[in-house]
Amino acid sequence: MSDDAARKIMAGGRLRRLRQELGLSQTGMATELGISVSYLNLIERNQRPVTAQVLIRLAEVYDIDPREFAREEELRIVGELEEIFADPLFRDSPVPRGALREIADTTPTLATAIQRLYAAYGQLREGGPLANGPGDADRAEGATPEQPVERVRDFLHAANNHFPELEAAAERVAQELGESGPNLFFALSERLRERHGLRVQILPVDVMQSALRRFDRHRRRLMISELVEPSGRTFQAAYQLAFAECAETIARIADTLESRDGAVRRLVRITLANYFAAAVMMPYAPFLQAAEALAYDVEVLCARFGASFEQVAHRLTTLARPSARGVPFFLVRVDTAGNVSKRFSSGSFPFSRFGGTCPRWNLHHTFRSPGRVLCDVVELPDGARWFSLARTVRRNAQAWGEPEAQFTIGLGCELKYASRLVYAKGMDWKLREPTPIGVNCRLCERQNCAQRAAPPILRQLSVDETTRGVSPFAFES
Repeated sequence: MSDDAARKIMAGGRLRRLRQELGLSQTGMATELGISVSYLNLIERNQRPVTAQVLIRLAEVYDIDPREFAREEELRIVGELEEIFADPLFRDSPVPRGALREIADTTPTLATAIQRLYAAYGQLREGGPLANGPGDADRAEGATPEQPVERVRDFLHAANNHFPELEAAAERVAQELGESGPNLFFALSERLRERHGLRVQILPVDVMQSALRRFDRHRRRLMISELVEPSGRTFQAAYQLAFAECAETIARIADTLESRDGAVRRLVRITLANYFAAAVMMPYAPFLQAAEALAYDVEVLCARFGASFEQVAHRLTTLARPSARGVPFFLVRVDTAGNVSKRFSSGSFPFSRFGGTCPRWNLHHTFRSPGRVLCDVVELPDGARWFSLARTVRRNAQAWGEPEAQFTIGLGCELKYASRLVYAKGMDWKLREPTPIGVNCRLCERQNCAQRAAPPILRQLSVDETTRGVSPFAFES
């Protein structure tokens, strides 16, 4: 066992997620691991570390890589703490990465507390709910630290972007319908009509106006704009079926994040219904089998399953079934300004929680080559290398004169998986010089970057009136 594995590993969340993925109770997992239920409970609550012996047993029983198990939570926590301490607020008291790793390693609950405090501070700074002061009647509710979108993103990350109950329900529906591609839309429409008394209608844009989908509860009809492309129509019909047939399952999963009605609960319900819709369009077993056989050729998968590039790319991030895993992809969606509007991962890619993506990453170049897949190998400051592919996407048809929303979908995995992808065939990516990128400028310490927008928080700014380098910010190495 390596030194990293021998250290105290507080990975209760990761262990609990694994147990839930396997559909095991604490009693069942404890029996298989040869430990007591009370001890497993303490591990899951981060009150006991995952020992080397438990890691070895996990690897033997569940066929997992103990190194990845040990590193995943620590890397995520360290990355989020680095972003927090990159705030100018801490300029005069920088915290070295080693100290952050120690926090993540020994006291992850302290890291969580720091994250919540910083999020609450951010709301206060921007005049959010906390700015009303301690005497405000809604102070208790306003003290919720994270914004709804961030809370749901954290929820998805904790679940490894994989929900076995929804997968099983979607597979049953797909098998019963026995259709795929364009025919699936009509099969879903018929199921909604026959079983639930819901009519699906495609309506003109002058009727729908800015709405792409609208559900009329009283008249029992689902209205979809004619601007929505075929793959989107199928998705919307499957989305409605989620609430018609899986409402209890969705509610039960949503309760684990938020039991009160409000923006967070409604947003997670939408997210879970979207998950179900994609799983109906691309059922787990046949989709994974096709992905492996086609070496993850996204565009061929689009044609086979009647889905869009974004839908297929997103689905690839959910293939985390313990008994049948796909390549652990991450996905990021950015606009022309570099804003991140979607990010998912079944791996440990260190997404920036605040701000956009590194401008050196070639996913930004796709806007100059619409519809073309661009591939690259990127290297983060810690030396980790990732294989990346990116392509622009068109979401819906546009009426004349309306501005078209432009997005790029970036899909990637650790470089060690590149050999399984069609995009790397015939190219020795191991020998290719990687593109150096950073998580964001305040955390990146690469010298002489022409696209640097801010100096790194942990380095002293060096100002020289006589010299101008390629970077607008020079700093001591």
